[in-house]
Amino acid sequence: MNGTATTITFTEDALDPYVTHAPTRRWLTGPGLPGVGGLLTFEALRRDGLRTVGDSTGEARGVLAADLRDQLVIGGLLGARGQETESVLLDGATGAVSTTYFLHDRPDLMDVRPLAPSLEKLVRFATAADELAALRGQFASYAGRFGAQAVAEATKHLLSLYEGETDGEIAPYWKTVAVIRPLSLIAGPGTTSGLALDLPPRLLDEEYGQGEIVRFEEMDVPEALTHASSRHFLTSVGLPEEAVWFTLDTDAPLRTLADYCADELPTHELPPRTAHLIRLGALLEDTSLLLDGETGAVLSYTFPDRTLRPLNADLSTLAFTLWLIHRERTLDALHDLTATYDHLTQAMTHTLATLDPTAVPPTPTDDWRYWPEVFGDESGGGLYA
Repeated sequence: MNGTATTITFTEDALDPYVTHAPTRRWLTGPGLPGVGGLLTFEALRRDGLRTVGDSTGEARGVLAADLRDQLVIGGLLGARGQETESVLLDGATGAVSTTYFLHDRPDLMDVRPLAPSLEKLVRFATAADELAALRGQFASYAGRFGAQAVAEATKHLLSLYEGETDGEIAPYWKTVAVIRPLSLIAGPGTTSGLALDLPPRLLDEEYGQGEIVRFEEMDVPEALTHASSRHFLTSVGLPEEAVWFTLDTDAPLRTLADYCADELPTHELPPRTAHLIRLGALLEDTSLLLDGETGAVLSYTFPDRTLRPLNADLSTLAFTLWLIHRERTLDALHDLTATYDHLTQAMTHTLATLDPTAVPPTPTDDWRYWPEVFGDESGGGLYA
């Protein structure tokens, strides 16, 4: 195997006897494969060279199906934190690319899902998604463009590319990428709001329905909220009263966490330095959604273990998160995105991380975060429409 820091290639001899498909051999000895991108990594090739699924599981002639046993492990799909989530396989005889989860304890239950008809198209698909995320290359013209029209055009662009390269038989993974990832173009960086994002006017009203959005009166916002941009957001933009995993407090003026506990949980001992935290509503699992009245940061607070964790960067990214969840449910009804639920979870987390890195742990070993966890809770209803 040859390769620079960014490109992996092979000599003709190194491909024997694993790869017999002529176009695939030309690709691997010519343009090669990138090491790591936003959605894919091929570092397994640099680390381990060519190896089969049978080699990786120790099942040369065991319970693995013959067509799976001889597939080559060439890389992995990446989650939003850069962790490998699913292995990418290459059929050396046909050039087709698929994915699988390794089940070392039950290799008889392993199966494959199609990903791309060739390595060339796989690289092209991944490059398009990376260019969208960075607003460069074929998506450079979207730089500075935000809103519903930009989302619609970018979605059409990606879908057309993927469908055109596969005769309309687009793999579910790429369909989900094309439908979900452009949603990050709905809002631009905050230049007028004083928050992380400038949301389109009345974005939540149009998504949820005007009667579902609550805007607070000044008298209903506690003095502990000294962060002016957050105060303006609550009184002028507002939040949905109900949003799947969030219920807004509307029965009384907003209270600080200390006042809320004094009224509702008088025996609960609060952690220190929480007088400036304002309870906006309830999340799941005995968890409250809080606003830091001094900084505008949005936090979650779990009562049983008295744990404060980052939730969103601020109210603008919280609103984007709630909009994203509601929009996904509409799109699921149209595109059956939950048919490959794990791929949908990854796409949603990637999209959220694009506009709010606070909401997604930066590494697999970092602290727990609420939104990725509830996205992945398929058994609890999760992202189903």
